[in-house]
Amino acid sequence: MASCSFFLLHAFLLFSLATIAFSSPLTPYYYDKVCPEALPAIKRVVQAAVQQERRMGASLLRLHFHDCFVNGCDGSILLDPSPTIDSEKNALPNLNSARGFDVIDKIKLAVDKACGYPVVSCADILAVAARDSVVALGGPTWKVQLGRRDSTTASRTDANTDIPSPFMDLPALINIFQKHGLNVKDLVALSGGHTIGIAQCRIFRTRIYNETTTINPAFARQRQATCPLSGGDSNLAPLDPTPAFFDKKYFTNLVKKKGLLHSDQALFNGGQTDKLVKSYSTNAGAFSQDFAKSMIKMGNIKPLTGKNGQIRLNCRKVN
Repeated sequence: MASCSFFLLHAFLLFSLATIAFSSPLTPYYYDKVCPEALPAIKRVVQAAVQQERRMGASLLRLHFHDCFVNGCDGSILLDPSPTIDSEKNALPNLNSARGFDVIDKIKLAVDKACGYPVVSCADILAVAARDSVVALGGPTWKVQLGRRDSTTASRTDANTDIPSPFMDLPALINIFQKHGLNVKDLVALSGGHTIGIAQCRIFRTRIYNETTTINPAFARQRQATCPLSGGDSNLAPLDPTPAFFDKKYFTNLVKKKGLLHSDQALFNGGQTDKLVKSYSTNAGAFSQDFAKSMIKMGNIKPLTGKNGQIRLNCRKVN
């Protein structure tokens, strides 16, 4: 009897430790009592911004991605350069590319006004704005985990190394996602965020001129028409045929060898992710469901909680 009791106690302790290890300190209900108007205020600004410019939805989603991949979802991407801040805005993946900072400023003003004081972190604003952007463009919704606090530091160096590159092959993509606790399924689902938005010529020029065996020839010629071999670096092209709508056409494009970025087509090029890409290309519901789950998982990357970090008064600078 004693040994049985000891076994049950041991099992309970292991279960408790596992629960602590894998549970998140975040909760979707974090602002329900302290400021129930917070989330509706964010949604109104996002909807207005996306209505004014559909591309903004993809830009806000991308800000959340690039924030979370650099030392966790802590709002560090929003910090402007200063004598003490080596801004992530100047990192190669973000320079002259990341946008939507003015919309985040508007959200911050609206939320602080609705709440009466600064209670909502800039990191949480990014997470909610990403969800609301996807919904505004016809995509799935999910319960955003909340309670993040804002960083007091940023790292241009880490942004240069930790944000996935559009030139990466599949093994490098898998490795960098695993580094952030995300698996192969998360990689494919989250890459599906490229179903909205556009890219600059300088990012896909090498692919459309040099990758002759992995690209549809007619698609390459179509893209070459607006992306010359030299010049036109900032000329834009859609990441899939419907860049203002969240759908599965990103994946149907990959199956047809019409991925715009090298890292996109790497997901369907004879590797271990082919099967999942093929599945998503015919099942929009499965993609949307997995995308929502992976967004929640990504949003849980190393959040600052409790007494760590701060609630910034201005998202662009430390208090």
